[in-house]
Amino acid sequence: MSKNNDKKQYIRIRGANEHNLKNIDLDIPRNELVVLTGLSGSGKSSLAFDTIYAEGQRRYMESLSSYARQFLGQMEKPDVESIEGLSPAISIDQKSTNRNPRSTVGTVTEIYDYFRLLYARIGIPHCPKCGKEIKKQTVDQMVDQILELPERTKIQLLAPVVRGRKGTHAKLFERAKKSGYVRVRVDGNLYELSEEITLDKNIKHNIEIIVDRLVVKEGIEQRLTDSIENVLALAEGLMIVDVIGGEPMNFSQSFSCPDCGISIDEIEPRSFSFNNPFGACPECFGLGYKMEFDEDLMIPDKNLSISEGAIAVMGWQSCTDKKSFTYAILDALSKEYDFSLDTPFKEYPKKIQDVLIHGTCGKELKVHYRGQRGEGVYDVAFEGLIRNVERRYRETSSETMKAEYEEFMCITPCHACGGQRLKPGALAVTVGDKNISEVTAMSIEKLQIFLKQLQLSKQQQMIGGQILKEINARIQFLMDVGLNYLTLARTTGSLSGGEAQRIRLATQIGSGLVGVAYILDEPSIGLHQRDNDKLLGTLRHLRDLGNSVIVVEHDEDTMLAADYIVDIGPGAGEHGGKVVAQGNAKEIMENKNSITGAYLSGRIKIPVPEKRMQPTGWLKVIGAQENNLKNIDVEFPLGVMTCVTGVSGSGKSSLVNEILYKRLAKELNRARTIPGKHKDIEGISQLDKVINIDQSPIGRTPRSNPATYTGVFDLIRDLFAATPDAKARGYKKGRFSFNVKGGRCEACAGDGILKIEMHFLPDVYVPCEVCGGKRYNRETLEVKYKGKSIYDVLDMTVEEALHFFENVPSIRRKMETLYDVGLSYIRLGQPSTTLSGGEAQRIKLATELSKRSTGKTIYILDEPTTGLHFADVHKLTEILRRLSSDGNTVVVIEHNLDVIKTADYIIDIGPEGGDKGGTVIAKGTPEEVAKNPISYTGKYIDAMLRK
Repeated sequence: MSKNNDKKQYIRIRGANEHNLKNIDLDIPRNELVVLTGLSGSGKSSLAFDTIYAEGQRRYMESLSSYARQFLGQMEKPDVESIEGLSPAISIDQKSTNRNPRSTVGTVTEIYDYFRLLYARIGIPHCPKCGKEIKKQTVDQMVDQILELPERTKIQLLAPVVRGRKGTHAKLFERAKKSGYVRVRVDGNLYELSEEITLDKNIKHNIEIIVDRLVVKEGIEQRLTDSIENVLALAEGLMIVDVIGGEPMNFSQSFSCPDCGISIDEIEPRSFSFNNPFGACPECFGLGYKMEFDEDLMIPDKNLSISEGAIAVMGWQSCTDKKSFTYAILDALSKEYDFSLDTPFKEYPKKIQDVLIHGTCGKELKVHYRGQRGEGVYDVAFEGLIRNVERRYRETSSETMKAEYEEFMCITPCHACGGQRLKPGALAVTVGDKNISEVTAMSIEKLQIFLKQLQLSKQQQMIGGQILKEINARIQFLMDVGLNYLTLARTTGSLSGGEAQRIRLATQIGSGLVGVAYILDEPSIGLHQRDNDKLLGTLRHLRDLGNSVIVVEHDEDTMLAADYIVDIGPGAGEHGGKVVAQGNAKEIMENKNSITGAYLSGRIKIPVPEKRMQPTGWLKVIGAQENNLKNIDVEFPLGVMTCVTGVSGSGKSSLVNEILYKRLAKELNRARTIPGKHKDIEGISQLDKVINIDQSPIGRTPRSNPATYTGVFDLIRDLFAATPDAKARGYKKGRFSFNVKGGRCEACAGDGILKIEMHFLPDVYVPCEVCGGKRYNRETLEVKYKGKSIYDVLDMTVEEALHFFENVPSIRRKMETLYDVGLSYIRLGQPSTTLSGGEAQRIKLATELSKRSTGKTIYILDEPTTGLHFADVHKLTEILRRLSSDGNTVVVIEHNLDVIKTADYIIDIGPEGGDKGGTVIAKGTPEEVAKNPISYTGKYIDAMLRK
């Protein structure tokens, strides 16, 4: 019995060998908050995702029928002997976010679906043109409403048969007269049908037939009902009641505006879906924006003249050549409109600029052109640069050309819906005086207040009460995970990994499942220390519902709050894959073998620098207004390491990535980017290049690897081509590339693996049987350098390669930098698709470190500590200091306190996220910011500096 209980209380893993795990045996307590930690690359994710999650998922799939399984695809069994006590597993990682532009925070959390239902059931439709409320009424409702008028009120029932139509309408008057009607009202004037009514056929008219005249009193219900039915039949469901001495009343049997004649379709939930043709704006198909050619990208430097190459767009770069047809067109334009091609573009009057950009509006020019076939004069109506390039973009069938044209395009809001994604009819439906687009554009925090203050009629409350309950619950979950600054309309593609993960976490809490194993991958990424408690509260809530919560995490607060910690190591890659320590935080701290314990207990510390470096100059951003930035001026010190801090959503990325990086990239690197909204940046002349080191993959195909990215593979191939063997065979360096024909194995085209498609089963990747997975043919592999073939070198770890190439300085220098950034365990030929975000970022860092420094470079890093253990953060802080010690500038967006405390300067943005952020609340050295009473960062830094 005790053994059975044991199984119930633990997830028992035996013999786990996935990736670099070394035959691990481990018991993880169930229904507890368990943290897996260890150095980057030590095997935490292999244990959590590739073993526990994969097996939990696979077993659940196995329980389904074979018919259902064919649609899901098979799961491979992980390399583990046995796992007992496993629940169905749900993984919440960072990679699985939807990058589709149609996917928004609202659709992912399903809150938008509830809003669609709410608006369809209790929304009040208005006329999209005049804004008047539109009601749909039955004959009985109309009768009741008219009878509510004071007794003895005189009324006329009018049938509006013509609304705003030109013509004499003689036949209509004839028909009405035959039907027995006596009077009509034309454009507000009364006429008898017996007299002759002549109308101007070129003017729009309104004609109403007077069907009945009544006095409101008891006993007229029957006559009133009959008359109303006649009116509705004549005027297609519309009626006007002319109250003598009062305001006229408009009635409609369908959703149509009695004044404008615009009718709205029946309102359904799909009317509010921008992914459905019934609701989506027909211009942008529900995307809310369009890709359009941008004048500023086509003519990036307006100080240049056309003859100096001001026009940079594809197809017009040849206009500086006097023999080209494009030059001939521009020359004809200059003669016709009297301007010079040697004048700087910005000095042209507005009219000339318009002609160049938007064309001559059909006016033909005489273009003199001498081509290969002789000379001629052509009549050309110049369509303008934008239309010309749009046509070329439409007509080209080459994907490469399309991609090149797209570099000159920018995203602009759709002019039809104004970026609101829906048809005018759907946007005219309101709840609480707001349409569905206005509601989704509010921050979660404001939305919660709006819903609390929402006043509904009794009937609306009965219909919408249950829907509102669901919406409020889900919004509270988003508040709980610290996402109060997001809006429901925000696209998921623009979220950080941590934000996307916390949204999925909120969705899971909403589902209220029990008895599930939740596996999370660093949910604290991008979260300020202040919001960490909210996240931990959420994780505890999941655990208290009766779930096992397993978190891969490096965050100190999370470890201290965990019920159980498993430390995997001791090193990374080949040197990891073992359980070093397990137990609660106190036991881990006391364990002498655990590096995590050493940092947690303070035995090893990341030191605060003895002295802060002084700036060599300043870079000043003036009038930053992108997203939520409040027209601020920010000074970045040069030659030192600066940390930009602040709570999530305060505007750090808007300032650094959207404004600073994009403007510098445009000016220094001649990149085609459109910077965020700002007035100017002063001091750019002190820099010569900008490098953005982010966590995007270094390559999207398995052919890309650390050796090719860092450029070391070129040097290695040179080395092999210089060997006596290669010279004797006449091999050049191209022979040693697996991307071109010659040296590679042609059976697998240099991939080393073959994909075999299996119906009903997952695709199987098998090593190529010709080369045995070595990617090269036999002749190439016979060329050896110090006894190793090119395949053997690609299979080496960085550490092995460092010793192997110690006498080749150019290769050794690149290997040393990879080793220094803590990547000693990765293999040179490891496909880049298998690298984590943190590893990809450190490969980029190493590549930059191995280059010769100019001392005038600015490096921009966005949360480089993602996925890094304390020991790796320690290494990272040393690298960042190395970069800035050469006189370069380092700007880091970061929440990690260990990095912040080692910075020379801090810019703290806040005070809160979203609308309440966007201002600089503190700046200066960490010691100065720590004294600032309104800075949240300062409060936490103060505690760190005192440790």
